[in-house]
Parts: sequence; structure tokens; C-alpha cells
Amino acid sequence: MIKIYHNNRCSKSRLGVAALEESGKDFEIVKYLENVPSKEELQEIINLLGIKPIELVRKNEAIWKQNYKGKDLTDSEIISAMVENPKLIERPIVINGNKATIGRPTEKILDII
Repeated sequence: MIKIYHNNRCSKSRLGVAALEESGKDFEIVKYLENVPSKEELQEIINLLGIKPIELVRKNEAIWKQNYKGKDLTDSEIISAMVENPKLIERPIVINGNKATIGRPTEKILDII
């Protein structure tokens, strides 16, 4: 089953949901601000994306700038920061089996579905 980690307040995330709807495929919406992924889930997502944890961080968020920017953080500390402050997680994230992408631009979603 395709899964999208979604924030309805984000236009890119809404475009991601629309792309999945247009595909006609079944998918699950995870409202990650309400159902925050655990450290383990986030690590699994990062592994599927094939990126470093810092690459999943929204570095322009005030929370990041005020509390974390410029600090020498371990990967584990970065993941913990995203779990504690899910607004820091880049969006939308789409997972299809063992493939995953950050849906920016939206066309990246079509590549994995």
C-alpha cells in the first residue's frame, strides 16, 4: 500500500495527495503532525529515502533556527529533534513498498508509483 506523510496546511503536500488521487491507486494518508512517527519509523523512512537525517529537516523552520542551527548534532539527535518537533520533517514523503521519495517536485511521486 502506498503511504503519504501529509500536512494539509502545505500546498506541496496537498499536490502530492492530488497526484495520488489522480493515479487511481489505493493509498493511506498519514497526518504526521497528529500521528508522529517514532524514532524507529523515521529511521526506516530515512533509510528508504537513501538520505542522511539532516536532509529530511526543514531548516527554515523557526524551531530549527532557534534550537538546532549551527549545533554539531549526531544523526540520532537530529532524528530525535524531528520526533519532538514534527514540523521539522520535510513533506510530503511518499512510500511505495521499498521505494520512497520526498514529493518536491510532485513529479517525483509519479516516479515511484
